[in-house]
Amino acid sequence: MMLDSITRRPLQASIASRGFTLLEVLVALIIVATALGASLRAVGSLTNTSADLRANMMATWSAENRLTQIRLASEFPDLGESTTDCPQGDLHLVCKQEVLATPNPMFRRVLVSVVEESQPDRQIIKLTQLVPR
Repeated sequence: MMLDSITRRPLQASIASRGFTLLEVLVALIIVATALGASLRAVGSLTNTSADLRANMMATWSAENRLTQIRLASEFPDLGESTTDCPQGDLHLVCKQEVLATPNPMFRRVLVSVVEESQPDRQIIKLTQLVPR
């Protein structure tokens, strides 16, 4: 038989202390549901961010590829604008190239901006390079 250490009386298990009340269970469920909801929102946000980072990386590759093509061809591009398809993987990207004059006639400034074909108003990235004659 177990005795209470303060009163030295026998301990009795009361019926009320054997489990949780319905209110306690409901409060615990509300706390768990709130935590799960916050977790799902965080995972959704990470998924969107991951897709944007992937598109940004692919667009950067496309712009760098176009600028590298100009450098390797040793071409001195004509002034003006042009548009070419520059897909990367499953992304349908479009490279918009703009060639501008510089104060030094021996150089041209080439701007390459990349947009997604489905959203032509949303520019993903823009890179600039000086090209010598």
